[in-house]
Amino acid sequence: MEPTSLEGLVVDNQQDGLFRVNRQAFVSPEVLALEQQRIFAHCWIYAGHETEVPNPGDFCSRRVAGRPVILARGDDGQVRVLLNTCTHRGALVCREQAGNARSFQCPYHAWTFSTRGELIGLPGEDAYSPAFNRNELALGTPPRVESYRGFVFINLDPKAEDLVTYLAGAKEYLDLVCDQSEVGVEIVQGSQLYSMRANWKLLVENSIDGYHALPTHQRYMSFLGEIGGMDLSAVTRLRGFAKSLGNGHSVIEYEPPWGRPVARWAPYFGKEKKASLAAIQQRLEQRFGKEWAYRVAQTSRNLQIFPNLIINDIMAVTVRTFFPVSCDYMEISAWALAPKEETAEDRALRLDNFLTFLGPGGFATPDDVEMLESCQRGFANREVMWSDISRGMNRAEPVTTDELQIRTFWRRWHELITGTPSAKVTGQRAA
Repeated sequence: MEPTSLEGLVVDNQQDGLFRVNRQAFVSPEVLALEQQRIFAHCWIYAGHETEVPNPGDFCSRRVAGRPVILARGDDGQVRVLLNTCTHRGALVCREQAGNARSFQCPYHAWTFSTRGELIGLPGEDAYSPAFNRNELALGTPPRVESYRGFVFINLDPKAEDLVTYLAGAKEYLDLVCDQSEVGVEIVQGSQLYSMRANWKLLVENSIDGYHALPTHQRYMSFLGEIGGMDLSAVTRLRGFAKSLGNGHSVIEYEPPWGRPVARWAPYFGKEKKASLAAIQQRLEQRFGKEWAYRVAQTSRNLQIFPNLIINDIMAVTVRTFFPVSCDYMEISAWALAPKEETAEDRALRLDNFLTFLGPGGFATPDDVEMLESCQRGFANREVMWSDISRGMNRAEPVTTDELQIRTFWRRWHELITGTPSAKVTGQRAA
């Protein structure tokens, strides 16, 4: 793809209220290569949560932005992100997915590194010259590692702006999620790993798309109605809004028809839960005031942090990130987030909510996988060149079923992929 054609991948005609994305953005290997260079190599990318490694020596290994890394808490208590490659000849020094270790030893020549990444041992060190320096051969780290309220991000660009500045308005929504707890939130042990034969940006769109909820997930809505939890028609008249948060981040926030384990009771939770959830609500109001407490406990939010972190704080909280393997295939990791102080009973209720709707074996994810893979298969019709994302474009106050939040992602994507501060194309109709 010629660089000059990149400008035409997005049509942003604000005058006529039209927004179109050329489907080459979903099928072109050249576009994916540019995304790796211009987006994943320069944006803050979510690597994990500090509570995944609560004790000294705890570690998780995973791939982040194409790099095998280790999220580790050193024996000094500090959480680090280490590049998982031996500084001798390159082999992975950690092959376990998670665990607790005193050190990481490369299986190739037995070079051994501390949980801080220091080179602490190697066979036959006397064979090296006096110039050999263990300090220079510690495990590498990404150029930038920062965290906000336990969410650890890396940036491969040493000149990148700091994380808090990058988060912009998304910070407020991370606060709303974390303030559900009086002592802190934690990732529930275990992860969900799955894949999808679709372009990664389709999952971005889907995760913040209120428009698809009823037609795609009608079975789940009916299920909630059957167990006495929800009036199906309530989904079509949600009170809420869509909002751009800056730097490509966006959110939909709304009063949900379902219960929220933090403090929003629903009939299917059982009458016995009503009083305890009301007590939690009262404590939240004492800490934060009524307005903030209401948003924390009584509203739901689907938050997108550019480019590939989704936090859906709905009937449970899922933290989801995903990376493209090819332009039509992605790998997804997801975790449940919960208040640390929850009782076992409340945790069970939360996880039941999580697995029933959000898990890959639940009501929602298989529906979404089918729809997104269907979109990818549909893109084979190259004669149909554009996807339309215009819904609600001229509405002064966009609602959750509009597509402002999706356009927010695409506008930032287009700025970065074209390498220009603003890539708006106005007054131009999609062909």
